[in-house]
Amino acid sequence: MLNYLFLVAEEARGYMAKMGVRTIEELVGRVELLRTRAAVDAWKAHGLDLSALLLPAKGPRPDAKAFKCEGQDHGVGSHIDNRLIAEAMPALEDKKPVSIELPVTNLNRTVGTMLSWEVSKRHGAEGLPPHTIDVRLRGSAGQSLGAWLARGVSLTVTGDANDYVGKGLSGGRIVVKPPSASGFKSEENIVIGNVALYGATSGEAYFRGVAAERFCVRNSGASAVVEGVGDHGCEYMTGGRAVILGPVGRNFAAGMSGGIAYVLDRDDTLLQHCNLGMVELEKVEDAEDAEELQHLIVEHVRLTASPVADRILQQWQKSVKQFKKVMPIDYRRVLERQKRATAVENQPGALELGLG
Repeated sequence: MLNYLFLVAEEARGYMAKMGVRTIEELVGRVELLRTRAAVDAWKAHGLDLSALLLPAKGPRPDAKAFKCEGQDHGVGSHIDNRLIAEAMPALEDKKPVSIELPVTNLNRTVGTMLSWEVSKRHGAEGLPPHTIDVRLRGSAGQSLGAWLARGVSLTVTGDANDYVGKGLSGGRIVVKPPSASGFKSEENIVIGNVALYGATSGEAYFRGVAAERFCVRNSGASAVVEGVGDHGCEYMTGGRAVILGPVGRNFAAGMSGGIAYVLDRDDTLLQHCNLGMVELEKVEDAEDAEELQHLIVEHVRLTASPVADRILQQWQKSVKQFKKVMPIDYRRVLERQKRATAVENQPGALELGLG
């Protein structure tokens, strides 16, 4: 690949020399050097006038720049994570638990990401013990709250959050819930935006309210509880667990090849919203499945005080029958194969019989 790029650069310099240009900077914006006759003569481009596009880059004003001339200020120095890192130093350096409370606005994007980098830099992929850094925010969080949140960091937002919550979640925990004094029903209102938990690999997320579209897309290992989702929920999911305590939008589970989703289907409408190309719907009859589902809902109540989840638990024997298990077909085959292999290995005398 390196040699190929050298050859491309050498060929480019040859063309530039023919045009009398020494550097790429001199070449940018020189539309007069383009040859357009071949494109104009093509039958598909008959009558096409490109003159409006082929204007000199410096046309709008004499001082307009056609290439990068100055660095861009991304505002990293004023990012909220700088304060989180400063207050979390006892945890980062000595693994001492810390609790941090701050306001948050939608100008604060990727909250927790720089903090997670500090955790990973010091402690590697293992991170910190669970919830060593407990961050509690109040307000409306901006995009990508808790992106790549590392193990050992917990983010709780009392308010709501924008798109891409928990993108690439990497072992941390995210909780979003409305204020206790809010007058609306959380299960009827959106509390987080689109594409939450995109590409999450591990960790937990609990959302007291409805998620917008494409919830848990490409989730490969995180566990999440939410009280309803928009269209394309669990799209391309490959692992983890998703518990939906409310309605789902159209095209649910499209391309879902792994993981499991448990959906509360009281009105028996999940079938018409689910994409059955790669999954099947089952009842929650296995004791291990029911125990896993109940545990996640218990955690949801503990962390969000959700009345919806609390009512489900109060009538658990009735409620568990209303859940549908969304199971990827190939994933089930893999699990069954692993289960059979484990059973063979555990048979008395398996090694002597050559079954081990």
